[in-house]
Amino acid sequence: MTDFSPDTPSTLSRRRVLKAVPATALAAGTVGLADVVQVEAEELKKQGRSMILLWMAGGPSQFETLDPKPGIDNGGPTKAISTAVPGIQVAEYWPRVAKTIDRFSLIRSMTNKEGNHQRASYQLHTGYVPSGSVKHPSLSASIAEQLANPDFELPAVVSVGRTTGSGFLGVDYEPFTVNNPGQLPQNVAVPVPARRYRRRLGLLGRLEQEFSGRGGKTVVANHQKLYKKSSRMVLSKNVSAFDISEESDSLKQKYGETSFGRGCLLARRLVESGVTFVEVVSRGWDTHFDIFERITALSEQVDPAVAALVEDLETRGLLEKTLVVWMGEFGRTPRVNSRTGRDHYPRVFSAAVAGGGVKGGQVIGGSSANGTAVADHPVSVPDLFCSICHSLQVDPRKEHLSPLGRPMKVVDGGKVVQDLFA
Repeated sequence: MTDFSPDTPSTLSRRRVLKAVPATALAAGTVGLADVVQVEAEELKKQGRSMILLWMAGGPSQFETLDPKPGIDNGGPTKAISTAVPGIQVAEYWPRVAKTIDRFSLIRSMTNKEGNHQRASYQLHTGYVPSGSVKHPSLSASIAEQLANPDFELPAVVSVGRTTGSGFLGVDYEPFTVNNPGQLPQNVAVPVPARRYRRRLGLLGRLEQEFSGRGGKTVVANHQKLYKKSSRMVLSKNVSAFDISEESDSLKQKYGETSFGRGCLLARRLVESGVTFVEVVSRGWDTHFDIFERITALSEQVDPAVAALVEDLETRGLLEKTLVVWMGEFGRTPRVNSRTGRDHYPRVFSAAVAGGGVKGGQVIGGSSANGTAVADHPVSVPDLFCSICHSLQVDPRKEHLSPLGRPMKVVDGGKVVQDLFA
């Protein structure tokens, strides 16, 4: 096996580099210095790349967000406002986002078939529709599997709010859930001195070794892996990344003193510290009734936080390597129903992306004049996922073996939406 010099300038771990070397070369024993240098160069380009998913759980209405159509028959009273880019308008509820549209690409031609919350949410997180007993890896897990440094002390994936898990990729990429982004997570505090804590871990290890010999090998291995990762985190100084109290009051106010605002501020702190994927969840977007009152309250929380996040990332030089994606599981119907709401509508909906090499200040695709169909440049879920992978320099065709031995690609089908990128 190739020897890695201890004075190699790269900060990459040996495991990470070897994981990226072609398996055929490893199997044949033909890995040479040139192979390692090439892989290190490619991996170094990926260092620091991350993604923040802003998930609007319930399905946000495109008409009250990114694709307003004032004046259409029974389309409701929502007005459109101008943005920082001439010719691009958004709904009136988004004045702060409107001022940052020059950083965003708006996709107004997302299209899909799934109109059920559970199925669509699963698909928009994994790229696959639910299928039997297979628990597909989330896109966050697949991204972290290719990008995250295995020696990093913080979790590769963090979710502010409950989300889809890592599926058959296992505990290494399971999201660490933060329920209250205004406080340090309760389960990261070490209740005893570090030395005593390590002695307890040693005792636990010996007990589990005995259990492992009684037929619990797989269970013990997963449990030990989980404890190893958790212990590295709680004993690390980097755990302070979860503490937003270190930020100035003025910046907190800019994000908004709401759970979603604090979640977005936490997301910035985490990617700045080296976390690969952060999801921040906003709930309440299933607006079957009273949509115009509810969208006012929802946007008052989300609008300032999204704008502040993008501006903060840009100010700190992080936006170029951090992809920000705003979306939900589907859109809403063009016609307002009898309860002054909008129902599920996956045929055409909107998403927004910024950073990560995305060209800002543009609109991709469009819906018809009455909002019932995609008018041009349809973008499917696999298309969006391929574009996300392209931004992060992740291989969308990499295959993982399911527990049944079935090879499954990170993204099955789709193509990169080239117009997103400069």
